[in-house]
Amino acid sequence: MIRYLLSFCLALGAFAAEPVDLIVSGRQVVTMDATERIIANGAVAIKGSRIVAVGPRADIDKAYKAKQRIDRPDALITPGLINTHTHAPMSLFRGIADDLRLQEWLEKYIFPAEARNVTPEFVRAGTQLAVLEMLLGGTTTYTDMYYFEEVIGEATAAAGMRGVLGQTVIGFPVPDAKTPQLALARAEAFLKQFAGHPLITAAVAPHALYTNSDETLQATRALANKYNAPLLIHVSETKREFDESKQKRGLTPVQALAKLGVFDGRTIAAHGVWLEDADIKTLAEKHVGVAHCPSSNMKLSSGVAPLPKLLKQGVALGLGPDGPAGSNNEFNLFEEMDLAAKLQKVTTMDPETLPAKTAFTMATIGGARVLGMEKQIGSLEAGKLADVIAIRMDAPHAWPMYNVYSQLVYALKASDVSDVVVNGKTVVRDRQPLTLNKAKVQSDAERYLGVVQKSLQQ
Repeated sequence: MIRYLLSFCLALGAFAAEPVDLIVSGRQVVTMDATERIIANGAVAIKGSRIVAVGPRADIDKAYKAKQRIDRPDALITPGLINTHTHAPMSLFRGIADDLRLQEWLEKYIFPAEARNVTPEFVRAGTQLAVLEMLLGGTTTYTDMYYFEEVIGEATAAAGMRGVLGQTVIGFPVPDAKTPQLALARAEAFLKQFAGHPLITAAVAPHALYTNSDETLQATRALANKYNAPLLIHVSETKREFDESKQKRGLTPVQALAKLGVFDGRTIAAHGVWLEDADIKTLAEKHVGVAHCPSSNMKLSSGVAPLPKLLKQGVALGLGPDGPAGSNNEFNLFEEMDLAAKLQKVTTMDPETLPAKTAFTMATIGGARVLGMEKQIGSLEAGKLADVIAIRMDAPHAWPMYNVYSQLVYALKASDVSDVVVNGKTVVRDRQPLTLNKAKVQSDAERYLGVVQKSLQQ
């Protein structure tokens, strides 16, 4: 009788457990929520595209029964990383021109190479290469600014990745639009195509103050606001940009853009290196998110963004690798976290400036705030979209661990990421991509290497 009662109770307990689609468990769960919980032997329960619970594994296992499990006892479970600025298809130009200043790099190498090579097919192959690299490195959301953005959206969604993708608007002929008016029309079509998409947030991306007319910049803002879409723009990246704006307009780039009304809506400003105190105040008042790109700013000798001042004023800060064609040659947010913290320390001569926890915040919930998506992504908590990664701790560089944030920022690598879940779907399992054909992506990259090299000899 006792045996039958025990069997009945066990069966009743199993029946009472709520069914979920996936449970991800590991050595520690780093939530990045308001409580800043770090849960030892923790787990995340996922149903559909949403997180339903986060807590100790024993509690999660008692309350939920999963169709699938990812158990990584030697891993940290964290929110997916958020890239707030890049140019994904430029992966196919990786290393095409290095060790140059921004203007020379753009005008002598990048713009000509793009004019000769960028097609929808090029963009698709470059996006697939970029997305493969980003997913394998734990990035689950990225922010892009390029041409043929509808193709980027299609390739990104097919790979199961989240993207905030901006159709570029620029004041001279480019591969997908010969005039700014045509670029604006393309941007509107792009906004309509991806309206309400579960993974893709369509945006408008005027390149910069110095590459667009005032009228075009105002038109991009109006278009973005019409569709309640973000606006992405490069802002105060170089001293040359800053000085020329002061000379021509009597205003800094930030003040000029503010005067034009460009910041009157959801805005993500890339770089923000050359900023006066009044600029920082304006960015804070206009709720402009800033994408900090330390590798790019270092490699192009653009300068060092004043992160402590931005943080003090409450400006939302995220991280971005920028484009992988000379300004940076990879999409590695682990490296950006490490460099962001160290660059501030060496330039301020203060080792307490930008601690590891702040750097990891910039790569997760801080990046979500930059994008205006902090209620949806950036932390592990019930109700949020299920963007989750597992980072293995079984390599020598991961031993021992005293502080989880220190380990994440200063010790662990992109190659330590073992599993990636985006929107509740597993897209990387045990370092193997599930939504992209790695061999084909590599083959396409090698084919375009020959095409690009040949085009540069013309």
